[in-house]
Amino acid sequence: MSRRYDSRTTIFSPEGRLYQVEYAMEAIGNAGTAIGILSKDGVVLIGEKKVTSKLLQTSTSTEKMYKIDDHVSCAVAGIMSDANILINTARVQAQRYTYAYQEPMPVEQLVQSLCDTKQGYTQFGGLRPFGVSFLFAGWDKNFGFQLYMSDPSGNYGGWKAAAIGANNQAAQSMLKQDYKDEITREEAVELALKVLSKTMDSTSLTSDKLELAEVFLLPSGNVKYQVRSPESLSKLLVKLGMTQPAAEAS
Repeated sequence: MSRRYDSRTTIFSPEGRLYQVEYAMEAIGNAGTAIGILSKDGVVLIGEKKVTSKLLQTSTSTEKMYKIDDHVSCAVAGIMSDANILINTARVQAQRYTYAYQEPMPVEQLVQSLCDTKQGYTQFGGLRPFGVSFLFAGWDKNFGFQLYMSDPSGNYGGWKAAAIGANNQAAQSMLKQDYKDEITREEAVELALKVLSKTMDSTSLTSDKLELAEVFLLPSGNVKYQVRSPESLSKLLVKLGMTQPAAEAS
């Protein structure tokens, strides 16, 4: 039945569904898992890297984590070419707001503005929805630390903990069980690693298969966005007992 109604984004099925939008959401299920956790002193984002070639310069490139402004970053799951367009759009919007009002753009206003763009691509003919979901992490003076999730339909919502990408339902159920209010950033990192280790496709958890980013406040009051280095991730995994230390060459 769906074949009669899925050739256009503007045609509703008799059940009131837009199949093209649903297909875009299905495409995200093929991407690496990304998890976001809101803590009392920051926001943690962690993602599973699918591209693990030894030739990739990991020190200068990221696959899942992107900085939008000094106070906002995001994790991505889906078609990266689509994500790049939306990330650049969000960066421009954030800078225009800062130029006009001389202060950082509120996090939810930035997310809503980007989701308005995504929703437009589900409404007009000749376009297809963006096949990408985001986890936005940020801080502003209005609501402090915030975590938002958005999907290809343009819908978004604020979350305490959320997962997108492959096996997101299993990750979401684990987060629902183990998340607790007043969680610290260190505990959030440990929880995110625990959930990802049980939901990612790979059998072993190593630093070259992960990206971990954090948004937190410095003692000076400035917002800091930090991506953990592979060396720091390796030490953390060994400390938590989630991987074995590398054997020294004899």
